[in-house]
Amino acid sequence: MTSLGVQPPLIGITTGGRRMMGNFCLAAVYVDAVRKAGGRAILLPPSEPDPSFILELVDGLVFSGGGDIDPDTYNGSAHPSIYNIDSERDAFELTLARQLLRTNIPVLGICRGLEVLMVASGGELIPHLPDEFGEAIAHRVDQLHPIEHQVEILPGTHLAKLTGVKDMTVVSWHHQATRTVPTGWRVAASAPDTVIEALEHEHHPWALALQWHPELSLNDRLQQSIFSAFIKAAQNRAA
Repeated sequence: MTSLGVQPPLIGITTGGRRMMGNFCLAAVYVDAVRKAGGRAILLPPSEPDPSFILELVDGLVFSGGGDIDPDTYNGSAHPSIYNIDSERDAFELTLARQLLRTNIPVLGICRGLEVLMVASGGELIPHLPDEFGEAIAHRVDQLHPIEHQVEILPGTHLAKLTGVKDMTVVSWHHQATRTVPTGWRVAASAPDTVIEALEHEHHPWALALQWHPELSLNDRLQQSIFSAFIKAAQNRAA
């Protein structure tokens, strides 16, 4: 409890699917980022057929990164680079995203989380960026290693207002991206090669989707400002 006697907002974070040893997994930096910004974290494993009860418990929700979404969910095509498809996680997160977007619960999508929000809203994904954008801008070193690059933030967007900058360096770790922007969403940032790097909802009170990984830059003031704004929105809703 804070010095003002106000409970920190409760933030749900989706986890990865079942691994070979049978455990659900999530990188601790997601929890660290939420706690550093003033929230409390609970983990949401993909094993609930009807996740609607979750929305009665949380004040905010983070869709975390991870493996690729099954292209069948967005009428996409198979590609040899697609990895770690998990039908249980896809079903859980897509259902949860559709339900959440009908509420006023603040939501932050990160990497795969952006893609979940786009597919849940009717968007399509690019299966493998190098095939269509080349490799002048690397969006990851390989499947196991991220890389940094610049993004340009579009003026007049919520992201521009909360960061106060026109561009920033981000930690990037993806090989897919949004192809079609769903109705109700708008582009908030893009990479120098024009790959969409952030989107925000036009009608939801606080819904931001980032293709990069702000949780991997916990000491970066700009990246932390995103988590701080998210937690503040969750706190305001809880109040």
